[in-house]
Amino acid sequence: MNATAPVFAGLALLLAGPAPALLSRATWTYRTPRAALVLWQAIALAAVLSAFGSGLAIAAELLVPGTDGRPTTSPAREIDALGLPLWLVYVFVFALTLMIGGRLIYAAIRVGVHTRRRRARHRVLVDLLDQGGPHRRAADIRVLAATEPIAYCLPGLRQRVVVSEGTLTNLRDAEITAILSHERSHLRARHDLVLEAFTAVHEAFPRVVRSRAALGSVKLLIELLADDSAVKVTGPTPLARALVACAKSTAPQGALAAGGPTTLIRIQRLGGRIGDLRIATAAYLGSMAILVVPTMAVAVPWLVELNRLFRN
Repeated sequence: MNATAPVFAGLALLLAGPAPALLSRATWTYRTPRAALVLWQAIALAAVLSAFGSGLAIAAELLVPGTDGRPTTSPAREIDALGLPLWLVYVFVFALTLMIGGRLIYAAIRVGVHTRRRRARHRVLVDLLDQGGPHRRAADIRVLAATEPIAYCLPGLRQRVVVSEGTLTNLRDAEITAILSHERSHLRARHDLVLEAFTAVHEAFPRVVRSRAALGSVKLLIELLADDSAVKVTGPTPLARALVACAKSTAPQGALAAGGPTTLIRIQRLGGRIGDLRIATAAYLGSMAILVVPTMAVAVPWLVELNRLFRN
């Protein structure tokens, strides 16, 4: 039982920092972005659960049996049973766990509220500036009066795909179809929710243990998933040309742009082999192991001990 809390804490620290930093350097994720994204989600969820598990395990340790065999319920009795140094360590880690939980809730609310406010304001703006007229291809498309190629989407209940007149003028029909398919894939899959979740988890952990690699890697993976969806519609060549044209395309916060700093990686990927069943299977199995094996290994003994404490 005494090892439960350190195991949970060590696992949380490992999954919040070193593991994301290591996985972010892997290139096999480009070939199987869906499986890699599942693995990233498993790591993030396991990190949060491990942090909470550490706090719960420490709470059980603070309720050690007293002289009468019943769990201690006052700091004085806990210090007598554990000793002051160990009690201070337990209290510190428990407080840190509560802080992470509070920061996670706060970050999730803050990111969600601020992102939706920005999208709402920008949605009103693009509706007012829409130059679509006869060029509009669908009700959700908005056309901006800009000569440079621009393409991005605004997720949410009232979704928008925003392109510029330069996009419609400079790109061929197949390339326009490819870029629209890319953006609509983001909207269908609600990739914005994935990014919000990772942003909240990233902000919940202290800076000294968290890794920024997770956010960058997840952003790239969702772009690869949208690319794969567009390739199924038009093939790789029109999409590659459209990405080159929109490489400098930017988007406001809360939107998902077709271009960006990862455009070169995405274009190079389109010329190679995409998909690997063995790698994908290994990633899915790894995701299950990360969530199930450590949790069962430390949770079962903790539950048994907790049950014993409260039965006395």
